[in-house]
Amino acid sequence: MQEKIIILDFGSQTTQLIGRRIRELNVYCEIVPYNKFPKDDDSVKGVILSGSPFSVYDQSAFRIDLSEIRGKYPILGICYGAQFISYSNGGKVESAGTREYGRAHLNTFAKDNVLFKGVREHTQVWMSHGDTITAIPDNFQIIASTDKVQIAAYQIKGEQVWGVQFHPEVYHSEDGTQLLKNFVVDVCGCHQSWSASSFVDTTVAELKEQVGNDRVILGLSGGVDSSVAAVLLHRAIGKNLTCIFVDHGLLRKDEFKNVLHDYEYLGLNVIGVDASEKFFKDLEGVTDPEKKRKIIGRDFVEVFNAEARKITDAKWLAQGTIYPDRIESLNITGKTIKSHHNVGGLPEEMHLQLCEPLKWLFKDEVRRVGRELGIPEHLIGRHPFPGPGLAVRILGDITREKVQILQEADDIFIRGLRDWKTTDASGKESSLYEQVWQAGVVLLPVQSVGVMGDERTYERAVALRAVTSTDAMTADWAHLPYEFLAKVSNDIINKVKGVNRVTYDISSKPPSTIEWE
Repeated sequence: MQEKIIILDFGSQTTQLIGRRIRELNVYCEIVPYNKFPKDDDSVKGVILSGSPFSVYDQSAFRIDLSEIRGKYPILGICYGAQFISYSNGGKVESAGTREYGRAHLNTFAKDNVLFKGVREHTQVWMSHGDTITAIPDNFQIIASTDKVQIAAYQIKGEQVWGVQFHPEVYHSEDGTQLLKNFVVDVCGCHQSWSASSFVDTTVAELKEQVGNDRVILGLSGGVDSSVAAVLLHRAIGKNLTCIFVDHGLLRKDEFKNVLHDYEYLGLNVIGVDASEKFFKDLEGVTDPEKKRKIIGRDFVEVFNAEARKITDAKWLAQGTIYPDRIESLNITGKTIKSHHNVGGLPEEMHLQLCEPLKWLFKDEVRRVGRELGIPEHLIGRHPFPGPGLAVRILGDITREKVQILQEADDIFIRGLRDWKTTDASGKESSLYEQVWQAGVVLLPVQSVGVMGDERTYERAVALRAVTSTDAMTADWAHLPYEFLAKVSNDIINKVKGVNRVTYDISSKPPSTIEWE
């Protein structure tokens, strides 16, 4: 049985980071809503309570009965989690007056406390809260302070229960990973045995047991997630897997042809379907981003279903859904940022069972599993690409002409990123494409005046978008070399008919999103 840490999600934007840090320690963990603790699960080794956008004294604040887990498992509360543990036991939490946000240093901490083993003196931590614990119950003891926060961390005397008001999961907390390791490994006793190799072995065995000799259909997108899911399933069930790759006409230049070639090389049984005519017809005149996504999602299901019905003996539908898709789709605040095309259940008429072999993995873990499976690096290292394709990079209505213009501009940008090499301080050479998390071109719904030769032009403008990130939850604009941007701009304007202006997007997430729609 796979031992695990349970992270109770109280709605923090950094909850996924907690999970990522623990996975990086080769320890398996699961993020569940704050009120969905898995009962009677002998594999649980410890519990972490996340932060939250609420105050503990808000009427709408998320609360749980701690008696159900306290004394049964080691507990670590982070930010709101720490405040909630103290508050629910009679401690005092008050507004900090001004929001305590940013870098701080632990000027004192209990060096003999297991939570701080290996943590350096005056280590930097990251604060992000509007409230602060001003008094703790008598059976609690302060184990760390900063200049401004007296109760930066505490432990309940005689119990394996800790609380920290800073965020050890964020990169700015210098010894945050060490602190999490102390809790997960030293306190909870996890063995750090979870890895890409063990995941492949375990999952292949589970898929063989789950699916048996049944036929499975998988919808390929050409991206990393569905490709890894396909190869993983192929290793488990071989010829009983049939993959369907739908071309909605909104892929990158030559992508349909190139991806089919890659899949054939991997030995997969793939059916390619060119349905671009249907998608363009149904998208005609539609400008609202959410409507575009829903139309593409609906049409994809219709096309996919029509092809899948030809495989009459199929009993399973496989998807490349990964953990962040599921967490975001189950967001406990109930707010939809944008629709996910691969989450939300199956059409009832398909009568198929769902198989999601990657549903517990983060994106970087999917790539590690792909490498373990021997998938070529040019597939593994591909940037994320939106399910609706270039439709969400064309602001306004969709036409074939606009798609062709965007494909040409995007191809120049992506090829340029791949070809432009830089060398770091250690002498290691890498391409700009490898240094960037995601990149693409956006076709803007404006035209601008330009001069080409001796003639005045009135043509389209495009925006280049490139970001750096580790998980796509937050992202910063990539500081690409000016010389590179100049070359790409010049190439696009000279080679893409209909474009006379190139801009570069220097906004970060948040407040912006990575995609424009």
